[in-house]
Amino acid sequence: MKIIPKQFGFVIDLSKCIGCRGCEMACQSEHHLFDTRRRKIIPLANHQESVFSYLSMSCNHCANPACISVCPNRCFQKRRDGIVLHNPQKCDGCKSCVGACPFGAPVYNQKTGKIDKCNLCIDRLDQGLEPTCISSCISKALQVINLSDSDNNFSKAIPGIKMARFTNPSVRFILPTDTKCFWIKD
Repeated sequence: MKIIPKQFGFVIDLSKCIGCRGCEMACQSEHHLFDTRRRKIIPLANHQESVFSYLSMSCNHCANPACISVCPNRCFQKRRDGIVLHNPQKCDGCKSCVGACPFGAPVYNQKTGKIDKCNLCIDRLDQGLEPTCISSCISKALQVINLSDSDNNFSKAIPGIKMARFTNPSVRFILPTDTKCFWIKD
């Protein structure tokens, strides 16, 4: 019997994100961040032509994280459940991971002189609670799931990021469906 390891990841429903930044602000508050952001709301450039116009992104806890391979101080580690952690005690703020990550997830904190990134609220997850970004999402656009479950059929495509195929990010998308017109056209 083959044991499939857990791989926690985010699912983002692109038709539900309204760009309110509630997830972003809740994360900053939960982790006492004032000058850095672990989660960012990205307005999509061509939103007039699309059903969705915002993308909520943070560390994607990649299956093959670039941050781990480039860090000279071995500050990063990947847990058995797929969560990529950063150890600030080992960090000298060299920013190698900042340049290597195609998603801009590791950020340099000016106050501490070290790198900071999303840890999927592991303290909350370990207590059976949702990450704070998810519990604060008023439109329910964010979820955390075990991506190793064979029954998930979400899109893996990340808009505009070609490097994603090398890192294999643990983020999936529920793509918007075409809207339906209910009025009569003349």
